Amino acid sequence: MGRPLGKGQFGRVYLVRTKTRPAFILALKTIYKSEVIAAQLEAQVRREIEIQSNLRHPNVLRLYGYFHDEKRLFLMLEYAANGELYRQLAKRGRFSEKRSSRYVAQVADALRYLHSKRIIHRDIKPENLLLGLSGEIKLGDFGWSVHAPSNRRTTMCGTLDYLPPEMVEGRAHNNMVDNWALGVLAYEFICGFAPFEDKSGKGGTFMRIARVDLRFPLGISNEAKDLISRLLRYAPHDRLSFDGVLAHPWIQCYAKAS
Repeated sequence: MGRPLGKGQFGRVYLVRTKTRPAFILALKTIYKSEVIAAQLEAQVRREIEIQSNLRHPNVLRLYGYFHDEKRLFLMLEYAANGELYRQLAKRGRFSEKRSSRYVAQVADALRYLHSKRIIHRDIKPENLLLGLSGEIKLGDFGWSVHAPSNRRTTMCGTLDYLPPEMVEGRAHNNMVDNWALGVLAYEFICGFAPFEDKSGKGGTFMRIARVDLRFPLGISNEAKDLISRLLRYAPHDRLSFDGVLAHPWIQCYAKAS
């Protein structure tokens, strides 16, 4: 076992190397069973493991397997060498449109893959994105994810700034919550703050989300505004598909650039 990589809700993540050859580097997430039981999240942790262990995509963090002892559960995760994306965003304040576009394309491709498997992530935000060895996106943290063949859910989950109108209004939601979250993510990458953040607090943010009160600061390109505006639509069925995102001029112009 090597250095700690981070601290989670119920334990820590460590850099580890396998004893058997070839010595394989990975991240080991330790979860204390007593804390999970106390928070009544056993089903959520079980679901997270079941979902993530079956996913295979270059922009989705791999879960290789798990084991446990009397007190702890250990998840064997792919090591994302360049760490947490939100740390880089916090350090820089915001990203260039070129960098933002490339990240948005990778997240869109990962989400398109999840939706093809009938999985809704439901907690897209910079804190749940890691960066691999080549700086590529690795989507992680499937704690709020669901496998939803019926595609209709009512649980309110995720992070306030990223919740869509149907969640803040207490209505049923479907997989289009992820399309909304991608629009919020794109805005935060470019602007450095969430689009519906309100200084008055939670109530103000709720109201701005419900009204889709979307305002852009100066200096944002028309192509970026167009993509974000097409994702941040009140009606879920009006939101741009991930195929539409990947074909959008704002994504295509930077995909072609060297």
